[in-house]
Order: sequence, then structure tokens, then C-alpha cells
Amino acid sequence: MNPDQIKEHLRFAAELGVAGISRDTAWRRRGVEGQESGSVPPIPPVFASAAEALAAVRADIGDCTRCKLHGLGRRQIVFGVGNPQADLMFVGEAPGADEDVQGIPFVGRAGQLLTKIIEAIELTRDDVYIANVIKCRPPQNRNPDPDEVETCEPFLFRQVDVINPPVIVALGTFAARALLRTLDPISRLRGRVYEYRGAKLIPTFHPAYLLRNPASKREVWEDMKLVRDLLQGKR
Repeated sequence: MNPDQIKEHLRFAAELGVAGISRDTAWRRRGVEGQESGSVPPIPPVFASAAEALAAVRADIGDCTRCKLHGLGRRQIVFGVGNPQADLMFVGEAPGADEDVQGIPFVGRAGQLLTKIIEAIELTRDDVYIANVIKCRPPQNRNPDPDEVETCEPFLFRQVDVINPPVIVALGTFAARALLRTLDPISRLRGRVYEYRGAKLIPTFHPAYLLRNPASKREVWEDMKLVRDLLQGKR
């Protein structure tokens, strides 16, 4: 891990309330004793696997009421699906109607197209991890509001840090903006590789956009060839 990656992980840990770490066993025992007495904050848990760590993130979300979407008709939280140790992670915008019913991201028409995109680079959905910036369906599939993104995106960041994929694909404008902290449209962002939390991030068009604009499939294929090359160590 290079110095920039270490700084990024420490910054993210600070956001989660981690003040520091120590290898000293007495310090660790002191923390446990403090938890028992309630005098110090709890030590962040160490998880046996990425799957266990993801389960803890999902538990933290709970039956979320942090933003207004919980009262606007959402049926359930749509957390994420796939390989917790994936080398490739896809990040979309928000669940749609089918996802809201099944509780799984990208299972509607756009999801079927995403499956074909994944298979085109000789992978399966079981090989990758798929999540959205927003975990609840916005009414009528409208664009997420800024406050909804701000409230929900920390859980996505935790998913990214647990999985720690070498390559991330941001699907569409909202995913790219959330991850890259930019207001640029996806048409301007795609076609390039960005550094993000130690990963290579490639923005591309959302599959739902491709359903409306099939001519852009050629550009997505170029982006996915880049993804394939990165995974194979060719770039």
C-alpha cells in the first residue's frame, strides 16, 4: 500500500470515528475493560471475512429512516450482491421497481443488459460485486436528491473499502459524481481511468441509458475492454 492509499484509509477511518490503532496488547485490553465500564468508545471490531464485514455494514443500515425515501414508497433496502472478494465492482445509481421488489440490484431490463456486459469480458455476476449509491428506490425512479446521496453514500464507501477491488466501474452520472466528487457529466468523464481509494475507476454509461440510446453501446464496449485489460494487468 503506497503512502497516498494509507492516507486515504486513515482519512476514511477518521470519518467512521476511529481515533487510532495500536498493536500493544495492554492497550487493546484497556479498551475492552473500558467498554465494559462504559468509560471509553468501543474498539472497532475485526472481522473474520469480507462477507462478515459487509453483513455488519448492512446491519448498521438497518430498516433505514435516515432520509425521506423511507417514507416515499420504498419496499426494502437494496444493499448489494456478488463476490465479497471481487476484483471488479460495479456501482450504479439507485434501485428501480424490480430491484425494490426483489431486494437485489440490477435485476430488471437494465440489470439483464449489465449481465451481458459482464459476460462480454468473460466474467459472471458471481465473479463481481454490484451495489448502488442509493439503497432505496426513489419514487417513479426519479434522480436522487443531493441530500439523499449525501446521507446514503457513506455506506457505499464502506462497501468499497471492505471489498477493496482493484477495479471499479461507475455506471452513470450519479455514481461517477458520488465517487469522484465532480459535477462533470458522464459523457465527459468516461474513456479515462481515475484513481479512487487505491482502485482504478472507470466511469461509463448506465445500462438504462443504453436501453434508450443503443448507439452508445460501442463506447461502453471500449470502456469494458479497458476494464478487462486492467484486470489482466495489461495496463
